[in-house]
Amino acid sequence: MGEDERIGHLTKRYPTLAPIAEEIWQAYLLLEGCYAGGGKLLVAGNGGSCADSEHIVGELMKGFCKDRSVPRAFAEKLLAADPKRGAELAEKLQGGLPAIALTGHPGLSSAYLNDVDGLLVFAQQVYGYGEEGDVFLGISTSGNSKNVLYALAVAKAKGMKTIVLTGRDGGELGRAADVAVIVPEQETYKIQELHLPIYHALCLMLEDHFF
Repeated sequence: MGEDERIGHLTKRYPTLAPIAEEIWQAYLLLEGCYAGGGKLLVAGNGGSCADSEHIVGELMKGFCKDRSVPRAFAEKLLAADPKRGAELAEKLQGGLPAIALTGHPGLSSAYLNDVDGLLVFAQQVYGYGEEGDVFLGISTSGNSKNVLYALAVAKAKGMKTIVLTGRDGGELGRAADVAVIVPEQETYKIQELHLPIYHALCLMLEDHFF
């Protein structure tokens, strides 16, 4: 299934998303360009959106719906690097699209919270990990999560592209990001229920394109 067909399939299953199909497509194009240029994705959110951040990374960093076997040339390098383990590594490793959830790293996060300012934990990681050409994806049902807003500001300063997944009126994040995917719901759980099929579609489209 082609990338554009994925969005059509998504809006057929979730008709309420049809009005934001173009924004979903624009988010995909930013991600495709990022990965085509050798970049990576940084993702952050709070609560349920924290779990969504980790979920997205899980779909990108290993096989989702396709076989992502390592290239033959790399399999040969694995065998040369370790004749005992190389064959097993070549069989079991899977192609990944580089993505980091900023919601983990409890040692760093707790130290920064204790020593500096907990609201800037995501921002500090964007500053440390982010490079021009990367993408920052902020997830916030209200569009006003303070720690995500700080991170987005750092991402823009570093020359990164920015995407937000949100709801309601989009909030400050919706007005600040390069692409704002604002689902047409008001209640937190309903917004979260629509975020999942959107990021699943994005991950499937990226897998279709790169693998």
